[in-house]
Amino acid sequence: MTMSNEAGIILVAPHRFPNLNRERALAERFGREIVVAADQAAFRSRMAEAEIVMVTPYAKMTVEEFGMLRRCKAVVRYGVGYDNIDVAAANNVGVPVTIVPDTASEEVASHALAMGLNLARRIPQGQAAILAGEWAGVIGLDTPKLSNLQVGVVGMGRIGRLVAKWWGAIGASVHAFDPMSTFSDVPAATLKQVLEESDVVSLHVPLSEETRHLISAEVLKRMRRNAVIINVSRGGLIDEEALAAALCAGTIAGAGLDTFAQEPLPAGHPLRDAPNTVFTPHVAWRSTTSLDALQEQAVERARRALQGEALPDLVTRNV
Repeated sequence: MTMSNEAGIILVAPHRFPNLNRERALAERFGREIVVAADQAAFRSRMAEAEIVMVTPYAKMTVEEFGMLRRCKAVVRYGVGYDNIDVAAANNVGVPVTIVPDTASEEVASHALAMGLNLARRIPQGQAAILAGEWAGVIGLDTPKLSNLQVGVVGMGRIGRLVAKWWGAIGASVHAFDPMSTFSDVPAATLKQVLEESDVVSLHVPLSEETRHLISAEVLKRMRRNAVIINVSRGGLIDEEALAAALCAGTIAGAGLDTFAQEPLPAGHPLRDAPNTVFTPHVAWRSTTSLDALQEQAVERARRALQGEALPDLVTRNV
C-alpha cells in the first residue's frame, strides 16, 4: 500500500488517563491536530487521516483499521500487551507497531508475588471462614511451608525473571519454562513440569494462538490439588469456565487474577462465585510513577516516528 507523505493527525484511542498533557504538547510542537476518539467507531472513522495512532487497551487495530491507513508513520501501543493489534495486518500494509514494555515491570511482578503468597498461605479461605461465622477447620493443612514451596514461572521476560528472583529470595524453590529465553538463575523445566509439579504457577507470557487457554480443563486436572494459579498477563491464557469449575470442585486450591478474557468481568460470570480467589481489576501495573512513565515513553516513540527516527521495541518486521 502506498502511503501519503502529507501531514496528518495524532489519533488517540479511547482512554482512561487523567489527562493527555504530554500528547497535546507533542501535537502542538509538531503543528498537528490531536484527535481523541470516544469509542471504537470514532477511532476507526479517523484512520485515513492518522499520521500517528496511539492505541490503549480500550480499542482494537484489526485488518479493517489497518486497511484504512493512508499516511500512518507508526502505531504506538501504550504498554507491553498487543493482542488487540493485528500485527500481520500491520506488516501487510508496512506500518510499524511499537510497544512500551518496561514502565511497570516491578509493579506487575510484586503484584504477582503478593497474590501468590496470599493464596499459598490460604488467606482467602481464612477470611471466608470468619465472614461465614466459622473458624479454622482444616484451612492451611494442605499447603507446604515456604522452604518446601515449589513455584513454577511460565515466561522469563522482565516480569517473570523478577517474580522468579523474589520467590527464590524469600526461600521458595523455583523452576521456570520459557522456550524463547535463556536463563541460568533458576532451573529450567518443561512446561509440563512447571504446570504439574508446582504449588504456585505464575503466568508471564503474551496472549497468542499458541498460549490461548494454556491453562485448560485438561491441564487443571493434571495440576496439584493444592496448587494456586496467578495470572497478571492476559485473561485469555486461562479457560475461565474450567478454572471456575475446578475451584468450586476443590480440585485446584486458588487463583489470583488481575486480567480477564472480557473486561470488566461480566456480571454472572462463573468466576464471581468461585471460592479461594483474589481478583483485581487489571491494576497490577499501577503505582505512583507508572502512569507518567507509560505516557512519557509512548509520546517519545510518537516523536521519533514523526521525526523519522528508528523506533525501539517493534513487534512488526522492519518496514
